[in-house]
Amino acid sequence: MLALQEQIYLLNTTTIIYIVIALLFSGVVAWFQYFFREKERRSLFYFLFSLRTVGLFILLLLLINPKMERKEVSYKKPTLSVLVDNSSSIKFFEKESAVRKMVTDFRANQALNEKFEVAMYQFGKELTVLDTLQFLENQTNIYNAIRVVDALDKAHIGPMVLVSDGNQTKGSLYPYLRTKKNTYPLVIGDTLPQMDLRIPHINVNAYSYLNNKFPIEITALYDGEEAVSSQVAVEHKGKVIAKRNVSFTANKTVQLIRIVVPAKEEGIQYYKVSILPIKNEKNRKNNAKTVSVEVLNEQTKVLLLTSILHPDLGTLKKAIETNKQRSVTMKKVVDFKGNLADFELVLMYQPTTAFASVFEQIQKNNSNYFVITGKQTDWNFLNSIQPNYRRSYTNQFEDVGAIFNSGFLTFGQKDISFESFAPLEGAFGEISMRRKFDALLYQSIGGIETQMPLFATFEDENQKSAVLFGEGIWKWRAASFINTNAFQEFDAFLGSMVQYLATNEKRVRLRLDYEKVYAANTPIVIGAFFVDKNYQFDARAVLDLKLKDLTTNRYQNVPFSMKKESFETVLEDLSSGTYEFTVTVVGQNASRKGQFTITDYQIEEQFTKANHTDLRLLAENSGGVMYHEAAYKRLIKDLIADKRYTTIQDVRTVEQYLIEWKLFLFLSVLLFSVEWFIRKYIGKV
Repeated sequence: MLALQEQIYLLNTTTIIYIVIALLFSGVVAWFQYFFREKERRSLFYFLFSLRTVGLFILLLLLINPKMERKEVSYKKPTLSVLVDNSSSIKFFEKESAVRKMVTDFRANQALNEKFEVAMYQFGKELTVLDTLQFLENQTNIYNAIRVVDALDKAHIGPMVLVSDGNQTKGSLYPYLRTKKNTYPLVIGDTLPQMDLRIPHINVNAYSYLNNKFPIEITALYDGEEAVSSQVAVEHKGKVIAKRNVSFTANKTVQLIRIVVPAKEEGIQYYKVSILPIKNEKNRKNNAKTVSVEVLNEQTKVLLLTSILHPDLGTLKKAIETNKQRSVTMKKVVDFKGNLADFELVLMYQPTTAFASVFEQIQKNNSNYFVITGKQTDWNFLNSIQPNYRRSYTNQFEDVGAIFNSGFLTFGQKDISFESFAPLEGAFGEISMRRKFDALLYQSIGGIETQMPLFATFEDENQKSAVLFGEGIWKWRAASFINTNAFQEFDAFLGSMVQYLATNEKRVRLRLDYEKVYAANTPIVIGAFFVDKNYQFDARAVLDLKLKDLTTNRYQNVPFSMKKESFETVLEDLSSGTYEFTVTVVGQNASRKGQFTITDYQIEEQFTKANHTDLRLLAENSGGVMYHEAAYKRLIKDLIADKRYTTIQDVRTVEQYLIEWKLFLFLSVLLFSVEWFIRKYIGKV
């Protein structure tokens, strides 16, 4: 609440002198008008004299236009921000009525409201002004709630009360959030540990290959003091396919279990991983999770032909064969007598005239191929044997760095810090592209970015090809290992390239982005990316999703909305089960199908106790104190008694000119009008 007091001061003596002179001048003029040489002084003349004097004085006062100061004194109470957890975990702990009672007492306490401006908020995934607590939010983001309130109250003169169990399912680590408001966590729920087994995390590859085996890495956690034993099981289509016995103690609360299972069926396969509950375990909803693996029937044979020995050859073979479904046959080109039709991809390393017969077979069979050039490449031969590019050739060489092209659309590839890799060695000379191409990497020469491609792909109706203008790719795999302590990123890069070149499918214009498994009561976000015939994002497209519930066989249509340079739709309020969907571009011959499963597992029901550790740390880092739910009335009393939070007085000086007061001008006109009317009425001109 603001209490205002106004005081007006004339600023200087000169202005006061002018006002006095104006008053005297106004009186003298009026005296001459009504009393100078007048023998009869009627009583009405004194009234007219007053009207003329005051009206003229006001007019002169407006001409002088004195500047005045108005001092505004305001009193602002500190803001007490009360953030109430509206997530379903409060309901799971059966604390709804207790939280509602606290909210009512915070609102009704007269002394608290006299000292503070009490601002009530509720939060789950997002923060909103407190309306009605339903405790149905399926995610909790405490970090975001504190950050938003901190930004709203820029004065930071009041405390913050956080009514929550402290269990966060989304967002950054809130105990370390730098807030200028003293935060008082009010812990909801039992802080004593209960005996509980749960599976918080499962690590599994997104893809596997038919008739192969793949690992499922399971993290199992235990809360409790007694030694217990249990069993982890993996189910596929309701049948247990693997089991592992596990044991826990008070000091051994984490178990990492690795189970290898076979991939016997093609397509998206769902695996349920569960741990048997122990005696007296109350929360059994966090004992199971479902994961998905897409099983591919992919057998890719790659032929690697060369006329020289080079470290790149071993790097290419190792990286490509990281995927066990791909095999590389490496031959000297003069020794190869086989049939190119036996291979899905031909990789030619630094071609020379010895590759003439290979190129002839490639053109005859429309085989897909990949060329890597370098210092031993015969450019006169390569320029004449293929139609995609030409290079002006000299006997000089140069180092060529890589610049990632984020607009590359041929296949999905992220930037794996290409610019940090050592430069490749290539021939000196300008490259001219003779057919339409898509560049994943551009050349950087001497630190200067160019428009010449370093890695480019070409696509005709029945043939795909690619070229890398430089040797020394073995350095890239080594650099990738140094950056990430693993070869996975570089091997995945070559794997994506091989997967694209080894198939004769045309480039896909419609791509989908979604998860295969969702927890119950979480929004299902499905993203889509559609390009026109020139493979540029088409913002004019209209996308529609047709969803089928495989349990009830019911359909529903859901439109997409555009989000930057992609499309997105959010499906909510779906029950647990498996769903199929088809995304169609209206008016275009483009559609894609997908499938996902919603499990019974709910994120907010994974916790068995309040997270008092993080709440206490938040209080300590922000200068507040943590209270348990039973002590909330003591928290109210402590806030009222805390002398750090006091009403602040603010004095503000506002300058104002008299001419801004339109009432004075109106009053002057009114006085002159009344005087004129009376003079006319009595017949005095």
